[in-house]
Amino acid sequence: MANLDYPLFPIFAFFGFVLPLIPLPWHLQAWNSGTCYFMLWASLACLNQFVNSIIWKGNVINSAPVWCDICAIRITMAATAGLPSSSFCIVRRLYGIVSIRTVSISRAEKRRAIIIDSLICVLGPLIYLALRKVSCSQFVIVQGHRFNIFEDLGCAPALYDSLPLYFITYSWSIIFGLASAVYCLRTFTRRRLEFAQFLSSSKSLTIGRYFRLMALSMTEMLCTLPLSAITMWFSATSAPMGPWISLSNTHFDFSRVDQYPAVIYNANPRFAASIQFNRWASVACSLIFFVLFGFAEEAQRNYTSWYHALQRLLGFHTTSVPPSAKRK
Repeated sequence: MANLDYPLFPIFAFFGFVLPLIPLPWHLQAWNSGTCYFMLWASLACLNQFVNSIIWKGNVINSAPVWCDICAIRITMAATAGLPSSSFCIVRRLYGIVSIRTVSISRAEKRRAIIIDSLICVLGPLIYLALRKVSCSQFVIVQGHRFNIFEDLGCAPALYDSLPLYFITYSWSIIFGLASAVYCLRTFTRRRLEFAQFLSSSKSLTIGRYFRLMALSMTEMLCTLPLSAITMWFSATSAPMGPWISLSNTHFDFSRVDQYPAVIYNANPRFAASIQFNRWASVACSLIFFVLFGFAEEAQRNYTSWYHALQRLLGFHTTSVPPSAKRK
């Protein structure tokens, strides 16, 4: 059975990798750590999906085991936690803005905020990754064997469908989704006048950027909880849940690699829909982010400066004609 979204998916995945990185420089200058982590996680997830869709187009050959073991599986698992945690940090920062009582923030406070965001957006996904896969297989809790390879999709984590899977894997996005929802609702209850003074005095955060961040957070919040519930439903109904007996039972024949041609996994429509849904979700996150921030006023100013810098690099010089000359 042909993959109907090829080459559409690799193209969108490549754009999902490149486009979110474009606004990264000015968000770094603004100390928007949560937004920067969101860009990096979304871009990294799309790069992973792009490489997988190219290597395993029309085959299930284990041609890149090092890529699967070291990069692809870990990126897939870490991004699952990194995206909702980054969105949570964005909403948390916005709530801090509307709750602020002073218009001045010291560099020490900014550094402390960045450290907290880094612990949530980096250390948190690493802990989550360790619970699912670490180098010593005896400590892996929910990974049944080495990894799976799906035709046209690439390598993916081999997760044993048992009760611990739902607590360790699916609870992460639900917890951060609920926390983000609470912050979003509390942020919306604040009046705009309470933080207008702060925004007018801040060089790093404008009203337009604030509402774009809020739109991104609201979109992610409205998607995270329903999509997590749908993913759990797909997982619970596509195949019977197995019993979790022990680590030795879960890790029996741990080194094997299961390979699934498209005709096999497409025979189970719910399972096929689940894996397609999950891989398109990361692409959607990247493209939604770029739509919100890639065409903003600040982005257009940076594009103009980049264009003029490129002209100077190539030796082109533009001269402006004075208005008096135009009248003549």
